[in-house]
Amino acid sequence: MPAADSTGALPPLVLHVIHHLATGGMENGLVNLINAMPADRYRHAIACVEGYTAFRERIRRPGVDVVALERSRVGVWRLRRELYALCRRLRPAIVHSRNMSGLDAVVPAMLAGVRHRVHGEHGWDVGDLRGERLKPMLLRRAHAPFISRYITVSADLSRYLQARVGVAAAKISHICNGVDTARFSPGNDATRRDILPAGFCDAHSIVIGTVGRIQAVKDQRLLLEAFAAARQAQPALRDRLRLAVVGDGPLLNDLHQQAARLGISDATWLPGARDDIPAVLRALDLFVLPSLNEGISNTILEAFASGLPVVATGVGGNPELIDDGMTGRLFAPGDVEFVTRAITDYASDAGLRKTQGNTARQGALERFSLEAMVSQYQAVYDRLVSP
Repeated sequence: MPAADSTGALPPLVLHVIHHLATGGMENGLVNLINAMPADRYRHAIACVEGYTAFRERIRRPGVDVVALERSRVGVWRLRRELYALCRRLRPAIVHSRNMSGLDAVVPAMLAGVRHRVHGEHGWDVGDLRGERLKPMLLRRAHAPFISRYITVSADLSRYLQARVGVAAAKISHICNGVDTARFSPGNDATRRDILPAGFCDAHSIVIGTVGRIQAVKDQRLLLEAFAAARQAQPALRDRLRLAVVGDGPLLNDLHQQAARLGISDATWLPGARDDIPAVLRALDLFVLPSLNEGISNTILEAFASGLPVVATGVGGNPELIDDGMTGRLFAPGDVEFVTRAITDYASDAGLRKTQGNTARQGALERFSLEAMVSQYQAVYDRLVSP
């Protein structure tokens, strides 16, 4: 537990409210924030609108309570009562909610006497890719008067809050996600042999890959289509190209079936969820992110830090990360032909992969450090709790 100061007071408590503490970019960012923020500045607790998985074990900071509220079982009104009771019991200085389901904590926190309510916007759901649905927009507007400060991970989300929700620009802080550039770093042939299955780690193999939850918004099926087309378009590369799609989710079995239909099962690795993502990224030659929309993608930052060029859709915050032609390429969602050409271009040019990968790594070190992210979050908290 953090030590009390000379007056006997403990550091202020931040109660983070998220939907589900499980493997994911936003959740990973929360864990990194808690682990890296100085223990003598803030204490932390997490309220999960639904629940949590073994992912909570990645929290290294002692004394972090994680509470499962199970909204789908108890209903939204009991959830709000329990959030109110939790705030009364813990007496947090700040409640920091995230995304739509986190809004359920805003009014209970206010009624419980929590002076500072921070809300983070981290991206979009497949059912509302551009924030155009009326009901979520109205819910955001209804809660806006009760929120002290907004934090967005992309300028795109900041513009949305201003234009569609009516939040003043002065009330919004834009803080890009950060990446642990020591944990995510470039690999070599030896690290590839340690992680990839048989047939993927030959010296001549070129491994195209992606990491993320297997769900519709991530659109991994497009990558399988483009990979199959690239093998057909370039017979000379056919025996060298390999595909790794790492992650779990409701559409994983569909991807297995799609790989079989396309005749690429023998060249495709679909291992499900892994807890060694840094090692997985070190084994790749090119990272592809075909998402239909994104906030700020942690996996792009992790790929950059691992020294990989990234081919990604030009949606959400992706254009804020990728310097097109310098650290990767941007394409329109659903453009299979573009991704097919990109795979063959990068697979045919080791120099291009190395040059763009080195530039991406340097950008991660200079622009997207974990230390910079933590410092900016801490500054927001400090401004709120300062006398």
